[in-house]
Formats: sequence, C-alpha cells, structure tokens
Amino acid sequence: MMNSKEKAGLSHLDDQGQAKMVDVTAKVETTREAVACGLVRMQPSTVRLILEGGFPKGDVFSVARVAGIMAAKKTWELIPLCHPLMLTGIDVSFSSTPERGEIALEARVKTVGKTGVEMEALTAVSVAALTIYDMCKAVDREMVISEIFLQSKQGGRSGTFIRSGVLPPSASGS
Repeated sequence: MMNSKEKAGLSHLDDQGQAKMVDVTAKVETTREAVACGLVRMQPSTVRLILEGGFPKGDVFSVARVAGIMAAKKTWELIPLCHPLMLTGIDVSFSSTPERGEIALEARVKTVGKTGVEMEALTAVSVAALTIYDMCKAVDREMVISEIFLQSKQGGRSGTFIRSGVLPPSASGS
C-alpha cells in the first residue's frame, strides 16, 4: 500500500489508492500538443522493400499512418482512465535508415481542451509501429519495436516538457 506522499504525485488514484478518472471540470481549455517517437528495427532488405513499395498488402507507410491516426482518435477506448478528446490535428511521419535497418516514427497530436494529448501521441506511434510489423512480418519476423517515448508536450497547467538527456543514436537521427 502506498503512503500519502507516494500517492500525491499520481493523479489517477483517490485518497484510498483506488483508480479514478481525473476530474478536469475546473481546468481552463488551452491549446495542447504532444510529440511521441518510436523505432522499428528490421533487416535492411525489409526497409528497402518498404521503400520500393514491394508489399502486396499495400503502401506500408500509408497504412501505418492511417492506423496511427485512427489509434490516436480511439485512445480513450483503449486506455481505461483517458478522457475522450476532440483532437484537432494528428500527424504521423516516418524516416528510414535502410543501411541500419531502421524506421523511426513520430506522431504529433493537437487539441484545444482541458487535458493533454500525450497518451494519444504515444498510442499513435505504438499502433503505427505494430502496423509496420503486421504488414512486413511475412518477410521479416525478427523485427523489434522499441524506444517509444514522449519527446515533448506543450500547453496546460504544467506548461512545456521537452525530453532531456541523450537519446539513442537511432532515435535522434544521428
């Protein structure tokens, strides 16, 4: 059982330590944005095949982008204590490093509301990465989905957050 000091930082717990949905009724609506990133590692030949459009299921990036957008919109249905949000913008993008067998993903989610969109951005990246795996598994079952993280967030009472520290070389694009 957590003590009150430990519970103080966890907004999704009530005084008895039980799960609760945070009440945002009194919060002011602000413009909010979150950026999440992730990485899919695979055989270099698989990345080249994606870039050449060689998959019978279709354009891997287009399908993964749509999957990520749909996932962001449904985050409140997937994560039990998330609020349903009216998202005003969702962008899912990809960059590849074929020689290293890597595809980096980024999701940028925006809203004007009373609560942030961090979970929506993280969900978009996660489902887009899973979609890449699903579309490519016939040729490469050794793919690894990793390094899913919140890069930044803006808006709300807590203001701006920008990830600090050194990112892995593959995630930072260097």
